[in-house]
Amino acid sequence: MKHAPAIEPIPTALMAEPLNWLFAEHYRHRQFCALIERIAASQVVSHLETQEALTFLRHDLPLHIVDEEDDLFPLLRRRCEPEDEVDRVLGSLSADHRDDIDVVAQLISLLEASLRLERPPAASPKAQRQLRAFVARERAHIALENAVVLPIARLRLTQEDLEVFARRMAARRGLPGRPVSTSDAAP
Repeated sequence: MKHAPAIEPIPTALMAEPLNWLFAEHYRHRQFCALIERIAASQVVSHLETQEALTFLRHDLPLHIVDEEDDLFPLLRRRCEPEDEVDRVLGSLSADHRDDIDVVAQLISLLEASLRLERPPAASPKAQRQLRAFVARERAHIALENAVVLPIARLRLTQEDLEVFARRMAARRGLPGRPVSTSDAAP
């Protein structure tokens, strides 16, 4: 029986609409949080789930952070009006991203050790606290981005900004050229 992933993939065509892509990516982050909660509570080591979490931590999360730090946040700083007051919010989110470097490294070590030792994180109150603290912080981070950052981006970013952003995201993922949305297809 094939294992259904806990974190759904996003169709690459959605990358042509980078703000919708980020919203979908945030949904995947919530799925990741639920996965981490299951791993933290489980009395047995699930190799498939732990490997899926490790892949997300090593690949998906760093790409997402670069998408925001290298493209979205600089675009917002350029396009937003003073009354948008985004500097404080973006500064807070960037601080979270900087903290993620150390926290993610710790989580990767914790999950790798769980696999290597065949010892679930539930066997260690400290490991459980680390995983749950990360989940709580990640959920707050996503909520702030969905409630504040994405609506302002929809208001302020130009079509050209979005097209450049889409191309840069595609290039980071090794996808050729500009992603094509379904609305670009011939009737």
